[in-house]
Amino acid sequence: MFNDLGILELVTLVVLAVLIFGPDKLPKVIQDVSGFIRKIRDFSESAKQDIRTELGPEFKDFEFEDLNPKTFLRKQLEGNEDLRELKDLRGSFDLKKEMNDVADAVHGRESASSSVPAAVNGSAAPDLLKKQDKPAGDDRPPYDSDAT
Repeated sequence: MFNDLGILELVTLVVLAVLIFGPDKLPKVIQDVSGFIRKIRDFSESAKQDIRTELGPEFKDFEFEDLNPKTFLRKQLEGNEDLRELKDLRGSFDLKKEMNDVADAVHGRESASSSVPAAVNGSAAPDLLKKQDKPAGDDRPPYDSDAT
């Protein structure tokens, strides 16, 4: 609950408590607050126990922390075999390399992965992604007045 309190914040809270309640009433206030927190925890635990008994024996290992979506997903994905296969597939796929290959193919450049000749039944297949008619010295696409 107070995991992120630093020393400066804690000292400030103690000084404010002493100033507000005074040194005479402060022990009584601390005792009342701790008793109130203890009653809330007991009420919460008894409510959890009542819910577990009402659910029956098939839910004997039910944990209320599983109702948190992050915890639920983490527990469901821990033992999942498909997740391991996805991690292997993700590790073998290089999106940047694939995008560079596609861009090279569109611009008619030779890429590192396309340098392997493709052969179908012993004959080389033509590369359909390469531009066949490339004008000399003009790398710009043709101007289309209707498109602008």
